[in-house]
Amino acid sequence: MSAVAFAPETPALVLAHTDRAPSRARRFLVERYRELGIADDYVGRLVVTELVTNAYRHVGYGFIVVRVFLDERDGAAVIEVWDQGTHMPSPRPEDHEATCGRGLLLVGELVQAWGVRLLNEEGKVVWARLAP
Repeated sequence: MSAVAFAPETPALVLAHTDRAPSRARRFLVERYRELGIADDYVGRLVVTELVTNAYRHVGYGFIVVRVFLDERDGAAVIEVWDQGTHMPSPRPEDHEATCGRGLLLVGELVQAWGVRLLNEEGKVVWARLAP
């Protein structure tokens, strides 16, 4: 399942692979939500932080690209995070002793749907679809 068809006119944020990437992605999301007329950005900020942090921590190289747009079918916000890694993210089983690894479980509870799309060129897109 893919989130929506690619919309080339959608602005994208290209991030260097640094520990500052998540905070820059949050600022970008807040700006895009304002442009799109979405008042409540709380869940969007949580989701983009988790997805960009995963790209930063688990890929280890290359650029991270973030896009935020509305699905024309129903007005749902869609967040996409591209990276050059081929590792497919998946939620870990719940572990009350773990100090990390709960992010995708949280994302799954906050969004309508999420998934991963491998790219022909290289890498993948992790997307999340938030309720309209």
